[in-house]
Amino acid sequence: MSARSVKPHEIVERALELSTADGCVVIADEHSSANLRWAGNALTTNGVTRGRRLTVVATVDGGQGAASGVVSRSAVTADELEPLVRAAEAAARGAGPAEDAQPLVSGVPHSPEFTDGPAETTSAVFADFAPALGEAFARARAGGRELYGFANHELVSSYLGTSTGLRLRHDQPNGTLELNAKSPDRARSAWAGRATRDFKDVDPAALDAELAVRLGWAERRTELPAGRYETLLPPTAVADLLIYQYWSASGRDAVEGRTVFSQPGGGTRLGDRIAELPLTLRSDPDEPGLESAPFVLAHSSGGDESVFDNGLPITATDWIREGELSRLTTTRHSAGLTGLPVAPSVDNLILDGGDDRSLEEMVAATERGLLLTCLWYIREVDPATLLLTGLTRDGVYLVENGEVTAEVNNFRFNESPVGLLKRATEAGRTEKTLPREWGDWFTRAAMPALRVPDFNMSSVSQGV
Repeated sequence: MSARSVKPHEIVERALELSTADGCVVIADEHSSANLRWAGNALTTNGVTRGRRLTVVATVDGGQGAASGVVSRSAVTADELEPLVRAAEAAARGAGPAEDAQPLVSGVPHSPEFTDGPAETTSAVFADFAPALGEAFARARAGGRELYGFANHELVSSYLGTSTGLRLRHDQPNGTLELNAKSPDRARSAWAGRATRDFKDVDPAALDAELAVRLGWAERRTELPAGRYETLLPPTAVADLLIYQYWSASGRDAVEGRTVFSQPGGGTRLGDRIAELPLTLRSDPDEPGLESAPFVLAHSSGGDESVFDNGLPITATDWIREGELSRLTTTRHSAGLTGLPVAPSVDNLILDGGDDRSLEEMVAATERGLLLTCLWYIREVDPATLLLTGLTRDGVYLVENGEVTAEVNNFRFNESPVGLLKRATEAGRTEKTLPREWGDWFTRAAMPALRVPDFNMSSVSQGV
């Protein structure tokens, strides 16, 4: 009998029944995806996939503390279920006491849909989008430009069961669209991306029109040297920088003096003003359009994630409140070590508190500066300051007297997102955005454009 013929909640229950460990956590992730790809104004491929991944966490009590063993496998059949559970138990018995050991979470109300079948996506998710994309191809062809890109939609139904009685379920839709427009000679390129839950709020015609404008800007080109420039960062670039900052906001690492959020001489910078503007960086599993799991789903332990916290409720959290650092991420274990509040990571990120101004209005208010499209190849240089380096991509434009006058060369940048928040002089309207660099790992973000008076373009790059 295949695993696909057995309902996910039944797999979870059976694995828990098979467990002989002191504690057990089982996560069944049902995954489905549908995708479209296109090149040169024509669809090239499409496909649909299905899969299941089962994770078993066994915990074994010992005189020096509980140990844990974690085993994950895909496409587990009914016959392979017991060997999987036994492998997790063997891993736990062969391990030393787990540093992050805590009592397994209990007392969380059951998800009423726990016994329902998994939600699944199909190619029908593109029913309205695909015809609109075809119309965009025709307009692009008539306008002398070529469209390339892909659309992907995923749906993951996660079933969490524990030996302490938890029975939780979360369905996570995730859609991404990336669209590149190129001139026929490939000398000019522009990019736009969108994140969506269902492709009902994505307009290919509007994206194509936006890219046509950017290709028009690139018809005139001028070269600029490295240096510090007043720079307008669009929401996608702001998201890429602040997501990395979010991933670096470990409470334990800060207390131990290893991050930009460490206080010189000891402690953390909680309560410090790190943005001059009254900006709030927050996460909320119930944020409309950006909904994410309202409880911890941890397939492994590490950093500020612990398998012992599986099922722990997640609530709205302000990481920065009106410019002041207010929370750092913690597990129950690291919270106990540091004295900080328990603050699990949330799978979305929102920056708000700016003015109700569009990026176009911010451009119109710029005397001279640069307008970026997106960032890529972002890497950490110095964790103590969170100095990052990376490249601009698919269009850097010169703004003069409120108008875009030319495309300029690409740059390598060296900047810290914490430093950028401190120096930003204007934030625009918050809107849903797709991070270009981190879109494979983190898509639920809403950010404003930021104006930075002295963004550090450290060297000229020949990339496009």
